[in-house]
Amino acid sequence: MTISGSAKLAGVMGWPIAHSRSPRIHGYWLEAYGIDGAYIPLAINPDDLAECFRTLPKIGLRGWNITLPHKEAALKLVQRLTPAAERIGAVNTVVVQSDGSLHGDNTDAFGFIAHLTQTAPGWPSDRPAVVLGAGGAARAICFALLDAGVPEVRLANRTLARSQSLALASGAKVRPISWDTRAEALLGAGLLVNTTSLGMTGQPPLDLDLQGLPDDAVVNDIVYVPLETPLLAAAKARGLRTVDGLGMLLHQARPGFSQWFGREPVVDAALYAAIMKDIKH
Repeated sequence: MTISGSAKLAGVMGWPIAHSRSPRIHGYWLEAYGIDGAYIPLAINPDDLAECFRTLPKIGLRGWNITLPHKEAALKLVQRLTPAAERIGAVNTVVVQSDGSLHGDNTDAFGFIAHLTQTAPGWPSDRPAVVLGAGGAARAICFALLDAGVPEVRLANRTLARSQSLALASGAKVRPISWDTRAEALLGAGLLVNTTSLGMTGQPPLDLDLQGLPDDAVVNDIVYVPLETPLLAAAKARGLRTVDGLGMLLHQARPGFSQWFGREPVVDAALYAAIMKDIKH
């Protein structure tokens, strides 16, 4: 596809940035919808971040995604934050407004819920959820679950102090539990979400007996390399519905693309296949 001199421009900034799948995702949509635009990777040293936020709108960028290590620093570099960005404490999407001001959003919670709802419609949101891990993804997922009406989030992390800290920031409905009691926490839960790296290629598997989960519970692993982790394989063997980790990544890209390029993109099997092919290479 030919890009003209009036092409719509956006990108993703991080340090480093070569690992990012975002250029592949947005590039797929730009080509699929025949949009005159480009989405570029931006390797930005943390020392240059503030200057880039000031300069990029002046050279025509409509906005950008943000990945590690800039998500928290970006909070102070935009003029307005969405409620999601404020509560999660990180920005992953910036939109340049018509007056040149910068609006910061965090679309991770949106991406998580959109993928969960698409893959496991009618998931039991009226029962407790168990979340493993206490990093940035867990923070966004706790926010998403509480907004979806989950009555309690049982939060387990290998370091208890981290889950206690996240629970304190998230409110009374998030209850920190010790890592050793994670199996017991599954009793009566409607959803289990793994946000740790356990089960990722090159990492140890997640050691967890799923027998405590009710038969209608859903198991979600945000790891997507491999797409079917040992946790998801064990859940399938028990007959439980499962949700992979790639869809969250794909869905969280939708709000930014829509605002920068003027088209609401769709997450479908063709996009999955394209990104999985890219990951395997």
